Amino acid sequence: MQNGTLIAAVDLGSNSFRLEIGRLQHGQIQRSEYLKETVRQGSGLDEERRLRADAMQRGWDCLARFAERLAGFPRTQVRAVATQTLREARNRDDFLARATEILGFPIDVISGPEEARLIYQGVARLLPQSDERRLVIDIGGRSTEMILGQQYNAHVMASYRVGSVAWSMKYFPQGLFTQQAFMTAEIAAKAVLDEALDSYRRDSWDIAYGSSGTVGAVADILAAAGEPSGVISRSALHWLKERLLRAQSAERVRMDGLKDDRRAVIGGGVSVLTAIFDLLGIDEMHVAQGALRQGVLYDLLDREQPHTDLRATTVVSLCERFQVDQAQAERVRDAALTLYRQVESPLDERAERKLAWAASLHEIGIQISHSDYHRHGAYILDNTDAPGFALPELHRLSLLILGHRGKLRKLEADFSDAAFVAQLLCLRLAVALCHARRNPDLAPLALACDGTSYTLHVSQAWCQQFPQSAHLLREEAIAWQKTPWSLDLLVS
Repeated sequence: MQNGTLIAAVDLGSNSFRLEIGRLQHGQIQRSEYLKETVRQGSGLDEERRLRADAMQRGWDCLARFAERLAGFPRTQVRAVATQTLREARNRDDFLARATEILGFPIDVISGPEEARLIYQGVARLLPQSDERRLVIDIGGRSTEMILGQQYNAHVMASYRVGSVAWSMKYFPQGLFTQQAFMTAEIAAKAVLDEALDSYRRDSWDIAYGSSGTVGAVADILAAAGEPSGVISRSALHWLKERLLRAQSAERVRMDGLKDDRRAVIGGGVSVLTAIFDLLGIDEMHVAQGALRQGVLYDLLDREQPHTDLRATTVVSLCERFQVDQAQAERVRDAALTLYRQVESPLDERAERKLAWAASLHEIGIQISHSDYHRHGAYILDNTDAPGFALPELHRLSLLILGHRGKLRKLEADFSDAAFVAQLLCLRLAVALCHARRNPDLAPLALACDGTSYTLHVSQAWCQQFPQSAHLLREEAIAWQKTPWSLDLLVS
């Protein structure tokens, strides 16, 4: 991207939706505009973990206002991510279908560890460079992310299901503050966070930073009360809790620095923050300026270049971890891309890159089972932490891997998605052509597409030279007859 380019990040959080617009200047992103709306979707989940209609409508209304500001932005310059509430919501697809239409851009639901990684990127990018070992904490509405990192590198990342909205609803349901309520809330938070003790030991970090949400709200209150700006001490946090207890309820709290949109969730936020201070032995926490949305902006820049795209590194790591036959993966990848380039014009480089990843990973499950390796490979991708990937991206890769062999009707896929069909067809053809685990002769083959009909042109001489490959291609044509698409083998 060129200097002066505007890029945007949309953060669909459990408590607030945020829009950050930045201008690229010599590798750095300078804020151009920032919008925030308290949507509180996290409190809109019912007992069956379904978003209620009013919570969905609040989200859609907010995104409509964001969409007005983003009108005219190219798709490559905007990324929207959703976090814990939409990770949990069983009817998230209902919300996201309409939300995507309203916003005008895809919305990626990201995993907890991926959210933690992006938070760290946002924090690190806005801190002075140093070799200090950092502990970064982000208490959101329904989850808390913890990260250990140094410079721009996050080393340990985790997400826990504790947050200001969830804890306020559960332990301060009428907004009432009592000693018993705080004690119960803090014990409950520690019970969830206990497993962090081994990974986030006090000797593993030099300085603690807090990002966004609760930490920012607490710091604002303490600064207004005369405490040092940008710092939360253990004694100041204890003082704040005592003030809340004296007020007895959220409605009666009167403190400079407390914004109205934070009043209803301050009890839950303070209880979780206190539990973290106690559990990890934190005496002082510094408020970081960066957050998830800044991390998304910098990650958006990295994704534009193959050599800086973390997803490519993740694919290599997964191949190594599951002992993929690298030579075969490369054969299938090269064959799939050769065919794909014949039918995709103009070429979608992003889709091409994802096809290459699917080809590289298509045998990822073979160490588990030779006969059902495609099923195991799909399961691995649907249930792994893959840095850089959003959950929908991983699921799309898993569908390609599940569908690269066998019957097509087993796929719960959208066969009206022409881009997905092109990727799947080319991958399946490549796997068939590389069945002998040697480089196939692709020169006499030509793939063409007309609407929903594909035609693979092959020579008679090729079919005679490679009779088994020709047989597999004929079988592939039969397999596509049970879909809305067709594949014809034309021998000449």
